[in-house]
Amino acid sequence: MVCVSIDTGGSLVTDISVPPNGGLSERGAVELTDVTKRFGTMVAVDRLNLSVRPGEFLSLLGPSGCGKTTTLRMLAGFEQPDEGFIRISGEYVQGIPPYKRDVNTVFQAYALFPHMTVAENVAYGLRQKGGVSKSEISSRVIEALDMVKMRKLAGRRPRQMSGGQQQRVAVARALVNRPSVLLLDEPLGALDRKLREEMQIELKLLQSQLGITFIFVTHDQEEAMSMSDRIAIMLEGHVEQLGDPETVYERPATAFVAGFIGRNNFWRGQATSDGMVADDGTVFVVTRPDEEVQAGGDALAAVRPECFTIDTTDPGTNTNVIGGSVAGVSHFGDTLQYVVRTAKRDLVVLLPRQQAPKVLPGDHVWCRWASDDVYSFSARQAHLVLADPTTETAGLPA
Repeated sequence: MVCVSIDTGGSLVTDISVPPNGGLSERGAVELTDVTKRFGTMVAVDRLNLSVRPGEFLSLLGPSGCGKTTTLRMLAGFEQPDEGFIRISGEYVQGIPPYKRDVNTVFQAYALFPHMTVAENVAYGLRQKGGVSKSEISSRVIEALDMVKMRKLAGRRPRQMSGGQQQRVAVARALVNRPSVLLLDEPLGALDRKLREEMQIELKLLQSQLGITFIFVTHDQEEAMSMSDRIAIMLEGHVEQLGDPETVYERPATAFVAGFIGRNNFWRGQATSDGMVADDGTVFVVTRPDEEVQAGGDALAAVRPECFTIDTTDPGTNTNVIGGSVAGVSHFGDTLQYVVRTAKRDLVVLLPRQQAPKVLPGDHVWCRWASDDVYSFSARQAHLVLADPTTETAGLPA
């Protein structure tokens, strides 16, 4: 074991033990091992373990206060871990200031210098770094601006550009130093929805082209799902699930992940040998339980809105079916959303327009689902996925 001392800016942390070199050492690889960060008595990051592959687009996704931004700030060097260690491209970075790390950060507030042109803003970091000739600075600035399609606006100042254009300049300024890792802290949050969706596509294409490791912090699940190779879903300072977008959507590891990614309708109930009996009497048969719960134990069942079918006649079964009345119908282009009011909860149902039945508010219907489409969990995270776990309301909006 190797012991290092870390100056955290006023206080000295000594005897932080780290293992000898090994593991991920390729340029752009990132490794966090048992990383903990406290602010007073609050634990912001709690023994976090995470490995990021070289050239990967990884998103840190989670609600406010889950530790994702603190994790990014520790990678950038703006915060130091109280425990554990961080390696970037095989090198330990504890105590190394931000400007000496082979990373760059793009923030939500682009922080462009208003008195400088686009080209001057992008060149600033190279000039401050020193040891780079004027001709190389010029060629690298042009290269960076070409990457983000901003070369034609090199002579403009920030006030003469839109939010999306400023965002591109901020990315170019970060890339011009050719970092091994680019950190992005909710950089699209200030953009309108249409521009944000366009920038999602452009950022992913740029990352694929460059092969640089991107670590992207967001609370927006659509952003994470559309761009990421893998997503680390965080809760209370740790990773609840790490996987590719399809896996975290189709096979959530916990009830929190099932509720946070996409939408789900949740029921409370008691586990049975092959599923669950809900508090409203609904009988669930489950093909693949997500958590093993002993029969009689408190459990949760969930079904995504798009996994329902709606019948206007009684299907003649008492498993994986519930009856109710249509409370509302909303049109979303090629999809219709139904709110079906049952005895104890409102269900959200999404159907393609071609498969949507002709029903009106007040009509009685039956909602059915397949056993493969039921998520089942223990009730330990009920307070995270039910708006009020003391009530019997279990419909969960996005």
